[in-house]
Amino acid sequence: MEKFFITNRYGLKIVGEIYTPANSTGLAIVQHGLGGFKEQLNTMAMVDTLFANNYIVINFDATNSIGESGGKYENATMQLHYEDLVDVIAWAKGQAWYKEPFVLAGHSLGGYAVAQYAEDYPEQVKGVFPFALVVSGELSYKKYEQLKPEELKKWKETGWKEEESKSKPGFIKRLPYSHMEERLKHNLLPHADKLTMPILFVMGENDESCPSDHQKVLYDILPEITEKEFHTVKGAPHTFKEAGDLNELRNILDKWLKKLK
Repeated sequence: MEKFFITNRYGLKIVGEIYTPANSTGLAIVQHGLGGFKEQLNTMAMVDTLFANNYIVINFDATNSIGESGGKYENATMQLHYEDLVDVIAWAKGQAWYKEPFVLAGHSLGGYAVAQYAEDYPEQVKGVFPFALVVSGELSYKKYEQLKPEELKKWKETGWKEEESKSKPGFIKRLPYSHMEERLKHNLLPHADKLTMPILFVMGENDESCPSDHQKVLYDILPEITEKEFHTVKGAPHTFKEAGDLNELRNILDKWLKKLK
């Protein structure tokens, strides 16, 4: 593994890692979700599986998150998360090991970002794995309104939402309500016809924030020519942490990768 340091379009530091197998068959880029980081268990499950299938793997900390990259969590938006992915890929295109088309894999907000990139630049993408992705800001808002109406009301009234990170205990995540307002601008559904490359959907049965019915909305409107798979991991939450859930994630991804042409 080799570490890299680059600067995004806003002058913020992005820290990432490159995993290079002895005989690479392709390139893959992995992106964590909101409040995630590159060493997170479900992120590394994707990295390890891609590497085991002889992909050069780029795994990076997005800015405005809780990893090594720059920025503040309170400034995180869907657009900035996506732009970090675009900037990392633009940097990769200048490297000797760059290969195209490549595989994209991301979790939650990272799942949205990789699917958005696949819509914007379909000719560059060999296959996409939007793991437990945010399909649209509107669906995200409605689910929040349904599950936590009082918390949403308080968020609107005070302008802030605070919670402790489950992945990094002790880190308090603070998000302004403007994050949700910005989120409403994003929607993968209008351009889903661009997703003609193989696509893999995986989510936890007990995922409340990005439930399977959200994923199914996107899955069902994909073009007929798209090779698509849909898997729900029984009993799993939004962010996989338990060994059994992570093993199932690895197995599903491994089988899918072996079918990619």
